[in-house]
Amino acid sequence: MELRHLRYFLAVGEEQHYGRAAGRLRVAQPALSRQIQDLEGELGFKLFERLPRGVKLSAAGRLFLEDARRILQEVNEAAARAVRVARGQSGTLRVGFTESASWRGVVPESFRRFRDMQPDAELQLQPSPSLVQLDALRSGRLDAGFVFNMPKTDPELDARPVAIERIELAVPTSHPVAKLKPVRLRELAGAPFVWFPRREAPALYDRLMRECFRGGLKSPRIVQEGQDEATILSLVATGLGIGWVLGTARWHRPKSVVILSVLDMDLPQELSLAWRKDNRSPLLARFVADVERYASARRVSTGQA
Repeated sequence: MELRHLRYFLAVGEEQHYGRAAGRLRVAQPALSRQIQDLEGELGFKLFERLPRGVKLSAAGRLFLEDARRILQEVNEAAARAVRVARGQSGTLRVGFTESASWRGVVPESFRRFRDMQPDAELQLQPSPSLVQLDALRSGRLDAGFVFNMPKTDPELDARPVAIERIELAVPTSHPVAKLKPVRLRELAGAPFVWFPRREAPALYDRLMRECFRGGLKSPRIVQEGQDEATILSLVATGLGIGWVLGTARWHRPKSVVILSVLDMDLPQELSLAWRKDNRSPLLARFVADVERYASARRVSTGQA
């Protein structure tokens, strides 16, 4: 039994007339009659009772008609779902991101645009540090990830830079540093710092230490470690110390914390969208293309092009 047998049977059953069904299907009536006979032969029972003008469904035919209609509908729906997946309009996309980049800019905007343009697709979001995301991308647990300081070369991953963020200083509003304008690195000597552990981002940790040393902050006084930016901000808010954060912290800082630019802190953080080179998902391709378009337009509008 083939799908065309069901389609032919459905047409005859709904029209209850071979001539009208043949016209609807755009096939010759003798060919349609043969297909119905073949189907009846395979089933082992009559589907129709012949009348002087037309036909009517047998009792078994009426029951089979409902099943045939349901089967054809399910086949059509399955084909439509497959087409949407093939065109990148449906399916599941798993995207990682760092919490510090999610407050403003390309990351939250890309998620909003994805949901607007692919309403039938599922977006699974997984906040995690950049190093964790890179491992998840390589293992296939993520389709894409927004990561900081992407390695220059990676045999398994491809990436596109999408934004540049600046490292700035989170300071309690009551701290003496909050009154300095402008702030320089050498003026932070002796101040208590809340710092992130080196294991969380070894390359950034080392570069930050070198930048501080270059600017005269040769031995930062680290009194507490905070695993992520949210923790650093909360500890700074208690007055425990000052800490380095991304400039995007302005959009989610506690009220008792001010974010300051340090004049001689020059350590831009490149945010990239990364994915596996061998991931052929059409949904991923659409997401990457849209993020690239948005990031490019944003750079032009902010004068970063």
